[in-house]
Amino acid sequence: MLAPLLFGTFGSLWKPIGSADTQPVNAYQMYRQTQTQTAAPGELVLMLYRGALRFVGAAIEAIEARNISEAHNKLLKTQDIISYLIETLDVERGGEVAKNLESLYGYMLRRLIEANVKKDGVPAREVQGLLRELLPAWEAAVRQMSTAPAGTLVGAGR
Repeated sequence: MLAPLLFGTFGSLWKPIGSADTQPVNAYQMYRQTQTQTAAPGELVLMLYRGALRFVGAAIEAIEARNISEAHNKLLKTQDIISYLIETLDVERGGEVAKNLESLYGYMLRRLIEANVKKDGVPAREVQGLLRELLPAWEAAVRQMSTAPAGTLVGAGR
């Protein structure tokens, strides 16, 4: 399920509503949870890309500020998103495009690991640049897919 990925992994305060150890959930958290659970598959991909960009940007800032713990946490969150994108690619239906995305996501993941191990902003900036290049293409694809039959977007989940 995507909600734990977006909130459990990426949001330190989020807990599933109704769990025994639930903490008070503010209105924004409830809104984001509902948004994630009701979004179309393409919109979820866009949310993941935007989240990855936000986290890798924060990681770069933390590296530059020599805040090792913060850099580590933000890079891990970015790695989680990229891993999720890899896991949800449908290479059978997506063909060559999905295979190319899988290779690119794998490369991004390796660069993020390198950035985290070395606390080096260069590989993180490279991933940031790749995500920035891909986001407009995904936005265009989602716009086009809004009129297409459901389930035809590559990487929008299985």
